[in-house]
Amino acid sequence: MATVAAGPAVHHRPWYRHLYVQVLCAIAIGVLVGYLAPKAGEQLKPLGDAFVSLIKMLIAPIIFCTVVHGIAHMADMARVGRVAVKAIVYFEIMTTIALIIGLIAVNLLKPGVGMNIDPASINASAIEPYVKQTGAIGFVPFLMNIVPATFIGAFAEGNILQVLFISVLCGFALVQLGERGAPLVHLIDVAAKMVFAVVGFVMWAAPIGAFGAI
Repeated sequence: MATVAAGPAVHHRPWYRHLYVQVLCAIAIGVLVGYLAPKAGEQLKPLGDAFVSLIKMLIAPIIFCTVVHGIAHMADMARVGRVAVKAIVYFEIMTTIALIIGLIAVNLLKPGVGMNIDPASINASAIEPYVKQTGAIGFVPFLMNIVPATFIGAFAEGNILQVLFISVLCGFALVQLGERGAPLVHLIDVAAKMVFAVVGFVMWAAPIGAFGAI
């Protein structure tokens, strides 16, 4: 009589070890701390700010490594061009959708209404650069803003569209170099794996960041 070999045992992690459960618990604890001890809650704000800064720090390297590595593995230049155009168009469409959602949410939920805040006490210098920028935005200035002043400047300023533009150009260059660019493509592949490993480390701090932000 034939016997059926048992498959490998599947080990399920306890529910409390899932990251999303820890984040939800941290949010609940943050709400309690903010309600019971508001002053202490304000002092925990740097935890949330630090987590957001860590995420922002990784966005540009992730985009650069993934886009360059993806384009460099395409032998067809026409296909590379189509992918590049699609990437930029996708970025613009999703940005527009995000802005529309934000405008709808602001007009429906009206955040800040009912809060006893003296407008004279608000530090307007923090939003002054954005106010000036909105007055100068147009089709031509928008296209000119895609091109960074320096290669490193796009990464230093965290301008995602400029980083995407540089990534596409570097991908085109590596495709044209062919075998000569293979060592650099391999290096970028290793760098991408390193960056994603860092993302994994940072995401385990998500509960702390959510707790501090809430």
